[in-house]
Amino acid sequence: MPTLFPNYHSAWETEDHIALRKHAAEFFAKEVTPHQDRWAADHQVDRTLWRKAGGAGLLGLEIGEDYGGGGGHFGHEAVILQELAHAHDTAFGFNIHSTICAPYLSTFGTDEQKKRWLPQVTTGEAVLAVAMTEPGTGSDLQNIRTTAIRDGDSYVVNGSKAFISNGSHCDLLIIVAKTDPSLGAKGVSLLVAETADLPGFERGRILHKIGQHGQDTRELSFTDMRVPAANLLGGEEGQGFTQLMRLLPRERLSIAISGIAMAEAAVLTTLDYVKDRKVFGSRVLDFQNTQFVLAECTSEILAGKTLVDYCIEQYLAGALDAATASMAKLWGSDKQCDIIDRCLQMFGGYGYIMEYPIARMYAAARVQKIYGGTNEIMKTLIARTL
Repeated sequence: MPTLFPNYHSAWETEDHIALRKHAAEFFAKEVTPHQDRWAADHQVDRTLWRKAGGAGLLGLEIGEDYGGGGGHFGHEAVILQELAHAHDTAFGFNIHSTICAPYLSTFGTDEQKKRWLPQVTTGEAVLAVAMTEPGTGSDLQNIRTTAIRDGDSYVVNGSKAFISNGSHCDLLIIVAKTDPSLGAKGVSLLVAETADLPGFERGRILHKIGQHGQDTRELSFTDMRVPAANLLGGEEGQGFTQLMRLLPRERLSIAISGIAMAEAAVLTTLDYVKDRKVFGSRVLDFQNTQFVLAECTSEILAGKTLVDYCIEQYLAGALDAATASMAKLWGSDKQCDIIDRCLQMFGGYGYIMEYPIARMYAAARVQKIYGGTNEIMKTLIARTL
């Protein structure tokens, strides 16, 4: 709920969004912010957090009410992403579960698949993850090596995946695999594996990252793992690459939303610090350099908020294109890293200590320039439209 701009109102935001924002802020203040250090040590959030978030009505807000969801739209997801950033969270894999994965099921799933999976997603009973990236492929999804070969009423899946967020907790895993390796991108399909007691499914090592230590990011492997043919997302082979490309703009927009919100949270926590901290007999805030830096950061955040809001409006209207989403992701993640870096400097040595939220933000921010497609890829996509 705290903001640098109390008089700023997003054009897409209604009274319903404002009420949700207050509810989410209260929930995260109680259930998320106090546990960051413990989750970082455990390399995962508490499993009970998923059920609590589902019980609070914060999961699957875009999913239809018939499937237990909120019946809302992307703006509701944006509110949650912003409030998580303001709660100084760097652990909860909400974005993966609700903003990125759930729409694959609700958009492309068959009626039977939606009835079977979506109610569990909204309650937090089933945690979602998506297995795209592989060792050696990075963002090059056309060259994945994981295969899913039809054998009777099952697909036999073999391969490995890297950097899988929600890798420890996931119950439903969307796997990007080649059902026909001879067709390249046209042979890519999405399979949904129900991981409980699944032979051939193995959760590998927890990856020790620069930041986001509380998020359960793992390697996964599949050895002759059988997934029912009924779990082919959408029921038709070869649609995976198209499905991925259709939803990538919203993933990139979500990264921009989180990035600008965390940058704003960084300035707010920095303002609290520099108002109290004294150096050479004066508050740090009273130094002209401090004022200039914070003035620049605040101005850039306002510019970022307007860019993000424009993209949200475009998305809600069904008009957000890949290039514009890439601009938001590029600019938002670059500014997130830059602003948090400048804010951390105001803390002096304390900025290097992980118990301070600014240090956790600094360490967590860098990946924003990598996932969802690296920022170098964003530049390439944008340049093609010029």
